[in-house]
Amino acid sequence: MKTSRKDPFDLVFSAVTAGASWVVLLLVAAIFIVLLIESLPSIREFGFTGFVLSSDWNPVEESFGALPSIYGTAVTTVLSLVMAVPVALGIAVFTTEIAPSFLKGLIGTAVELLAAIPSIIYGMWGLFTLAPIMGDYIEPVLQEWLGGLPVAGALFEGTPIGVDLLTASLILSIMIIPFTASLSRDAFLLTPSVVKESAYALGATRWEVIRSVVIPHARLGIFGGVVLSLGRALGETMAVAFVLGSNHEITSSLLDAAATITVTLANEFTEADTDLYLSALYHLALILFVMSFAVLAAAKFFLLRAARK
Repeated sequence: MKTSRKDPFDLVFSAVTAGASWVVLLLVAAIFIVLLIESLPSIREFGFTGFVLSSDWNPVEESFGALPSIYGTAVTTVLSLVMAVPVALGIAVFTTEIAPSFLKGLIGTAVELLAAIPSIIYGMWGLFTLAPIMGDYIEPVLQEWLGGLPVAGALFEGTPIGVDLLTASLILSIMIIPFTASLSRDAFLLTPSVVKESAYALGATRWEVIRSVVIPHARLGIFGGVVLSLGRALGETMAVAFVLGSNHEITSSLLDAAATITVTLANEFTEADTDLYLSALYHLALILFVMSFAVLAAAKFFLLRAARK
């Protein structure tokens, strides 16, 4: 009776690939442990809940709270997704279903090149080009049209100068459009031609085919693109730092300067001259790490759950 023997090369190959996979988990665990250890003085001083819920950020008196930075991170991320997703889906629909052949490749390449531009370039362009346009032309018009509304008017109070939450969100949306557009376009291309042709044969218009066949078939790919963009928006630093200002106060107006976790870390890490100040910054980084991990893990869970249906 012959026994099956595995090829030694296969065993080595399996061990190497398994080791490479475990490196990812070890790196994630190592980052979490370092952030937690460095955050311990801040956690002992303010407590985890007290630090998260406090809006006081005063390095002189060594009083620190994360709420303004968390608020700025959440607002810029949500606003950027609201602005970016419709544009990205429009690009994906146009390049897969409507555009002539010579435009598909051209627009697709342009979108991918947008993703390759370093974030600091976006930030410099935002500060020297977009911010003046927003402050001189767009935000005054928005303030005039929408500032008088009963509830929404509070979003457009203040003096529009272009360095604020709205401009930072717009810069972020421009940065994440390529990710959502590219993944949505690839998902649209996976729709079987026979399904679309069957819909056309039944008398459906192009819009009806896109709405009822292509988009439902590609919903998981669209969701994946949005999640990838969400992760990018949460962690973006340099582009936002140029046009957000530095204001550790919670403001209802989109035309005011604010702070995000990443911008606070970038602006103040080299200025932290006490152990508690430095620990508070590590505490902020730990919160961002947990936020990103929780959001992406939840999105992955729902993605897998939807894929099984």
